[in-house]
Amino acid sequence: MKTFAIGDKVAVLDADMKGTVLKVSDNQIIINTEDGFSMDFTPKELVKIVNEQQELSKFSDIHMQQMLKEKQIESTKRTFKKSPKIDKLPAMEVDLHIHHLISSTRGMSNYEILSLQLEEAERKIQFAKSKKIQRVVFIHGVGEGVLQQALTDLFQKYQVDFYAAPFQKYGMGATEIYIYQNAKD
Repeated sequence: MKTFAIGDKVAVLDADMKGTVLKVSDNQIIINTEDGFSMDFTPKELVKIVNEQQELSKFSDIHMQQMLKEKQIESTKRTFKKSPKIDKLPAMEVDLHIHHLISSTRGMSNYEILSLQLEEAERKIQFAKSKKIQRVVFIHGVGEGVLQQALTDLFQKYQVDFYAAPFQKYGMGATEIYIYQNAKD
């Protein structure tokens, strides 16, 4: 531990400031700066100026290289891998147009078609949750909005965030959901 005595010439490590020690206590040193101000510091914040030293900035090259090396080691310890932004991750796309789900709708009522589309949507939400996929785009088309309203009810049941999918890519007939992933899921 550094020891200081009244009358020692000192410099502040993190500032361009020098002074003379006025008072020393356990973890506090009061100095009188060259500008005439009294200021408090901890021993760790100060360095004693020895008579042979003209300026603190005149370290030997070896000492300076050692300090830079230590600083470099500290900075590498603090680095960590950033997770990719959610916006950059591709979303899973699910096309709910009936002709993508089955080959023929012959003999099916509108209710049966809607039920089939909702079952597919629910399966895809469960799949996305199980595989930790956070973003899913459901392509439903514009139409009369019956499927879109039924999907809204389904999304609320699963407590997922949902919003219109990017217009530039999907137009008006798609909804994107965001699934919050819990560690215990």
